[in-house]
Amino acid sequence: MSVMPTRMAREPERGLSLIGFVLVCLKTVVSAKTAPETPTIDQAYSKISNSITVEWATVPGATSYLLRAEDGDTVIETMVASSPGTVTGLKAATLYQITIRSISATGRSQASPPKQAKTVLAAPILEVSSPSPDSILVQWEAVYMAIGFSVSIMQANGLGKIWKENTTNTSLTFSNLNAGTLYTIKAYAWNAKGIPGDDSTCNQRTSPHAPANIQVSFDSGALKASISWTPTEGAFNYTAMALSDSSELSCSTTVSSCSISSLQCGAEYLISVLASNNAGFSKSSSTQSLKTVACAPGRVTIQEDPPGHLSVAWSNVDLGDYYVAFVKSDDGLEVHCNTSLTQCNFLSECGFTYFISVFAYNKAGQSPLGDVFNYTTAPCCPSDINPVLVSSDRVEIIWSPVRGAEFYETKAIAGYSVVECNDTAPACTLSALECDTKYNVTVYSFSEVQSSNMSCTSRFITTAPCSPEIKNISMDAFSTINVRWQATNDDAIYTVTAQGERGLYRCSSKGEACTMGGLPCGSVFSVTAVAETEIGRSLPSYSVPLETVPCCPAGLTITQVTQSVINVSWTFDTVAQTYVTVLESHIGQSKCHTHQSHCLLGCITCGINYTVALKAISASGLTSDCTYQTYFSSACCPLGVKLYRLGSNGIRIHWQVSRGSANYSTDLYGSKGIFTCAPRAGLSFCDVTEIPCGDVYTVMVSPVAETGLKLAFCPKKIYSVTCSGSTLGVVIYRGKSNA
Repeated sequence: MSVMPTRMAREPERGLSLIGFVLVCLKTVVSAKTAPETPTIDQAYSKISNSITVEWATVPGATSYLLRAEDGDTVIETMVASSPGTVTGLKAATLYQITIRSISATGRSQASPPKQAKTVLAAPILEVSSPSPDSILVQWEAVYMAIGFSVSIMQANGLGKIWKENTTNTSLTFSNLNAGTLYTIKAYAWNAKGIPGDDSTCNQRTSPHAPANIQVSFDSGALKASISWTPTEGAFNYTAMALSDSSELSCSTTVSSCSISSLQCGAEYLISVLASNNAGFSKSSSTQSLKTVACAPGRVTIQEDPPGHLSVAWSNVDLGDYYVAFVKSDDGLEVHCNTSLTQCNFLSECGFTYFISVFAYNKAGQSPLGDVFNYTTAPCCPSDINPVLVSSDRVEIIWSPVRGAEFYETKAIAGYSVVECNDTAPACTLSALECDTKYNVTVYSFSEVQSSNMSCTSRFITTAPCSPEIKNISMDAFSTINVRWQATNDDAIYTVTAQGERGLYRCSSKGEACTMGGLPCGSVFSVTAVAETEIGRSLPSYSVPLETVPCCPAGLTITQVTQSVINVSWTFDTVAQTYVTVLESHIGQSKCHTHQSHCLLGCITCGINYTVALKAISASGLTSDCTYQTYFSSACCPLGVKLYRLGSNGIRIHWQVSRGSANYSTDLYGSKGIFTCAPRAGLSFCDVTEIPCGDVYTVMVSPVAETGLKLAFCPKKIYSVTCSGSTLGVVIYRGKSNA
């Protein structure tokens, strides 16, 4: 029972194995029908250290090939289209197992039988340099599996011969080359079989020869050296150097000249030139010596002793053969001295600023400009002091400006009295001086640099006389003015002046009093006195007022206002403040006092001769008595004026004369006209004929003045004249008129 199941179980396993074998066989049959043939490698070789080239016969139907290289550590495969094919990315001097498969659209073949190939040696890595103008040193590191090296050199332009050297060392020097020439160097290594490896190529230029024919020129003003030379073959750049004990300067250029600036004065330099290219520098050229100009002299001292003489001294300097000192004044004039010593002397003038510089000279030229010193001499003294105004307490003086003076000091000395003034202008006003006094006046000139010139001369100036003092002014009955003053000056003439709106009046005297007349009335004057000498005039004295008596009015007019009242008027005078008018006769006196220019006087008796007098009184009380012609008062008005009939159409006017004799005029004023009649001399009536009746008349009988003017202040009477039939009727008195 137990054996059977075991047999039954093994039968299926045997069946499965059979099926698998059949499938493998089928696959092999199918592959044999579709995959391309396996290619056969004809040869495999290496020409470049990182690749192997493989050659084989073409397989029909193959579209590409898969090359495979194995060195035991790595596997590198490369797909190529046809023979030959190259596997790259390999290691140098390494043995590789090479196989190939053909590939078509139906698949790939089996790997070909392997073939061994070894890559060639790597190229040496070159380091080249030109240690000298005629040699090139080639160096490299050891190459794996190399037992020797081959190095060749030739000019890069292809001209000339080729040098080739074999060596087992790792450096080689080629000599006897052309300086400054570009060479091409090629090197490779070989192995024990003598198979060469990769080659390495590079270019190297030999270093240039040192420049020749060095020329040096020196610019003393700029302290600059200009250096030139003959160009040398193969030089790309040049460096000129200037070496001294204390400095090293240089300039670089690609041409055959350059300049070195900022050289030091008083120094000696060695000049040399180097040529260079990418191989390095040439040897230094032969040196040339350059001596620069001397430095500017220092410790310059300037002295002026005595005045008018300048002494300039300085210290000695290296490389200085001789010296020139220049002295230039501020007006542009320049002088100089040439000496091998260290001192020069010059003439100088006052008021100048001198600019002083000292140069040292040698064959290279003039030293640089050192410090420029200025020295200012004392300012000049004013010589034309001129007083333009001299008064009692003040003197104004002017003078011409002088060289070098920035301001002036003026001193006036009289005994212990000293007056000073300072100003930048060439003028001074000395004030607070004593009148009629002689002063010693000196003007000193000053500058900030050289203080003052105290050797200036002085001159004497006397002030104007003192002002007199008026002591008294009096006036006599003839309006003559007497003026007295106090005299304090020597040899002075005094002039008194009375000045007012109506004129100027003077009198003069050498004493203490003088008189003046002819002053107009009604005037106010200001009286002053001055003293005058040959020096000038004093200030006026304090003024003293003077008033003359008021003037009498020039025009006096008397007008009869009424029979007993008159109006007196006159020309108004501005000086008089009030007036007193007096009319006087044997009967009596009429008087009025007024501040106006007219006055009414009453109680006048008609027909009387009066004397007329007027007093003009000023505000200060001065009085003028003025007398005028007599005045005859007007005739008295008639009394008892009556009208009488004269026939059929006439009227007689009759009156009585009260005092004296006078001419009269009669006027009748009615609505139908004015009727006038005048009597003959000595009569006291007059007749009016052809007067209309039936009207009211105003009747006035008036005295007639000598001028012919009728006086209108007499009373008027009113009468009514009636008619009787066609004739004049009764005359009836109606009363007095107020008109």
